[in-house]
Amino acid sequence: MSTNFVIEAEPRQEQGSSASRRLRRAGKLPGILYGGHQEAVPVTLDHNAIMLNLKNDAFYSHILTVNLNGKAERAILRDVQRHPFKPTLVHIDLLRVSADEAIRVHVPLHLVNEEACKGVKTGGGMINRQLNEVEVECLPGDLPEAIEVDVADLEVGDSIHLSELVLPAGVTVVALAHEGHDSAVVGVLMPRGEKALDEEGEEGTEDLGGEEV
Repeated sequence: MSTNFVIEAEPRQEQGSSASRRLRRAGKLPGILYGGHQEAVPVTLDHNAIMLNLKNDAFYSHILTVNLNGKAERAILRDVQRHPFKPTLVHIDLLRVSADEAIRVHVPLHLVNEEACKGVKTGGGMINRQLNEVEVECLPGDLPEAIEVDVADLEVGDSIHLSELVLPAGVTVVALAHEGHDSAVVGVLMPRGEKALDEEGEEGTEDLGGEEV
């Protein structure tokens, strides 16, 4: 993984809604660091720094470095609470990870070769994206930044399912552990207007064939 995210955190002594409001007014963000067979630690982070990181899709699927009390801890972003109508954050959850314990993380799906897609380029279809991310399970060291989905060979009516994704070694799709959860990721459809015209044309041909001469 090429990107390295470093988060500066401080222990949060005061807790409760009033204390959290004071922190947010001061440009700070309350959060918690938990998991990894250790006690949960309430923390304070820089609000604007986290907001900036959240603009990068990779932040959601990377192992983060959390500097706390002079120690660097590895964690993943588990949850972000946003204000219901203001462009601000309310709280953040960070989950510690261990090198030898599998984690579950939602990883973005990146479509590649969209412009070369056969169903679009020669078939007049359009790409129908059904999933933007997928939950995977793997060791922290195997966590991919994203999973590429090559749509170059898709024809109109074709689709790619979760079971057809090309995954890095050691990475599995969580949904596939359950029968009947092999969802479609992306497909190529004929635009509705053109489909309706094709159906009308077929009906007209059938009517014509039934006329007596």
